[in-house]
Amino acid sequence: MQDTYNVVVSMDFTDALMERLRAISPRLNVVRYFPRVDDSAWAEADIAYTLFNFPTPEQAPRLRWIQLHTAGMDYALDKPIIQHEAVTVTSTSGIHARQIANYCLMMMLAHNFQLPRMLRDQAQAHWPDKQHRLYAPIPMHQQTLGIAGYGTIGRELARVAQALGMRVLASKRDPRKPAESAQEYTPPGTGDPEGNIPERIYPSEALASMAAECDYLVVTVPLTPSTRHLVGEKVLRAMKPTAQLINIARGELVDTEALLKALHEGWIGGAALDVYEQEPLPADHPLWRAPNVIMSPHVSGNSVGYHELCVEVFSENLRRFLDQRPLLNVLNKQVGY
Repeated sequence: MQDTYNVVVSMDFTDALMERLRAISPRLNVVRYFPRVDDSAWAEADIAYTLFNFPTPEQAPRLRWIQLHTAGMDYALDKPIIQHEAVTVTSTSGIHARQIANYCLMMMLAHNFQLPRMLRDQAQAHWPDKQHRLYAPIPMHQQTLGIAGYGTIGRELARVAQALGMRVLASKRDPRKPAESAQEYTPPGTGDPEGNIPERIYPSEALASMAAECDYLVVTVPLTPSTRHLVGEKVLRAMKPTAQLINIARGELVDTEALLKALHEGWIGGAALDVYEQEPLPADHPLWRAPNVIMSPHVSGNSVGYHELCVEVFSENLRRFLDQRPLLNVLNKQVGY
């Protein structure tokens, strides 16, 4: 067993957060390098915490584990060090569950209560005729939520929706395994550990069938070659003409051209988008002018204290590493998440 481990932190963590990491064990030599990591530090690194700063395998011959600062790992998969057989890679998946579930609920309520129309009326000082008929939401407990991807975010959203009395459906890669994995980080008191909330869990291939039942379809799946454009024309045409699509995962999961057509031709009632196939979204992109769309700039998982949440996951994994226990949120390099 190695006595001490050199931990390179390539992130703008505060001194207080760095001290929290150092206090875990005297066997950890935790040093912050930001914005650039010295070559000499990479050469001696055993563990790294990073967002975009990756060494080559030759630069970091001792590296055994990389903890990423994000839940999604698709952006890093092409890095040779990530694919190196000797390096374990983990994410911060799970820390966003509460925040993104709240974001999705906000967008569902905004769509149902026609908040964009209200804001337009307010901006124009316009009091509409027959306002009670115009602004007549369907009670949330009479509506169905479909969740594409039943990980920590989807499970927390299901819990929140159930509290509103909503019917919940979900899809996942293997519906025969509804329970949450013990190797995923889940904030205490959140989610649906046993997978009991959805009335039915569909296989990913049956997403269109599930979408046809839903008033809201929320996309939470990871981006892999097999999930790119998961929501395309087939799924969008299957949705109700009043339904709302919400994408908080990755822009490439939705076929943008098909979505634009669906919005302009009224296949669906609207969309709430936090992620896009091209980011930042150019000012001349047609999504900016598409009807019935609420857009945000990839911030649905953002919150005050974000770094602190990440350090919670990293701290737990550091303890597990020292105790030679399985790490949380380990990348399956064959599957891509």
